[in-house]
Amino acid sequence: MILYITVAAATVLAACMVNNRPVMQPYRITRQQMCNRICMLTIFLILFALSACRLNVGNDYAKYVEFMHLINYDSYVPTEIGFNLLVKLIYGLSGFENYLLVFAVYAFVTILFFLSAMYEQSDDFALTFFLFMALGYYFQTFSTVRYYLALAVALYSMKFVLRGQWGRFLILIAAGSLFHKSILVVIPLYFLASLSWKKWQLCAGALFCTTFLFFQDYYLKLVVFLYPTYEETEYLEGGTSYVNILRCSAVLLFAGIVCWMRRKEGGPDKGCGGIMDDAEDGKRFRFYFYLNLGALALYVFCSFLPIISRIGYYLTISHILFLPMLLKKMENGREKKIFRLGIILAAILYFAVYMSRAGDDGTLILPYKTFFFNDMVNILSDMS
Repeated sequence: MILYITVAAATVLAACMVNNRPVMQPYRITRQQMCNRICMLTIFLILFALSACRLNVGNDYAKYVEFMHLINYDSYVPTEIGFNLLVKLIYGLSGFENYLLVFAVYAFVTILFFLSAMYEQSDDFALTFFLFMALGYYFQTFSTVRYYLALAVALYSMKFVLRGQWGRFLILIAAGSLFHKSILVVIPLYFLASLSWKKWQLCAGALFCTTFLFFQDYYLKLVVFLYPTYEETEYLEGGTSYVNILRCSAVLLFAGIVCWMRRKEGGPDKGCGGIMDDAEDGKRFRFYFYLNLGALALYVFCSFLPIISRIGYYLTISHILFLPMLLKKMENGREKKIFRLGIILAAILYFAVYMSRAGDDGTLILPYKTFFFNDMVNILSDMS
């Protein structure tokens, strides 16, 4: 745990020296731009080294090693073609079952997409990166590596949605689906969140959400049709997260408070309508707001669906971008500092709770082990 806290503190400190909106000068690299490059490289190398050097850290590490072993012998595995081909390629080039390199490649690409998305899209890189670490997103990449690669791609793809570059968005999501097909859900969800909804349409959407309460069997059959490997498994048990419901509610409440405070300080044209008048900020505010509203609806009405949290994470990952944007829109400096401090303290509390459970089943990122000093445990194929 001390190692994880040290890594989090060191990388956040480096992030605080990054200004992802530097003043540009023609034909020369400024001091801030050089500082950005050094700090971003430092952050990347620290996070990559910790992830790539781990051994049997993560709740499904051994299961992935088993999958890779079966892939190497052309046996059936319930993983996507991109994962299978990557394993085949690395094992073929290595001449042995080099699962450490497979995990390292996943860590490299996942962290690269996450950092690139945060640097390019955040209004405050330091706060966004702090939330990324404190809310456990980085440490959760130690488990379900295919899914978190897809989540990183989804976060990066948001910029194409906001720019209306749907071709690039679809190509990127299609590529991500080769490694975890659940990412395909963001195509309709992100499109819906990008629309300018009218009040009657929101009411119609709320009525539609109630159908999940009355036609659960139908929706479960649809899920089994899309994911046949879920049939008669524990994945169909469903379940929701009250913590995520609280988080989504708090973020939406904060958005409402920011709009109310802007209206109070500057008149009717300074509330949410004032934000919407700005073409770029209006799109972003609407997109992030509807992503969180959609996530709240999923957690409340669709708790019976299998692994609803995985679908919800494609929406709630926007918290790390939305909260810095909302703080930027606050005009009262004193109140902005108070809310900023509140967000930081809440994130630290979340991190403390997360770390206290880091050794539990379902997480298992403690104790940290590295291949330098430990050997891999036997997988199922070794014991049969």
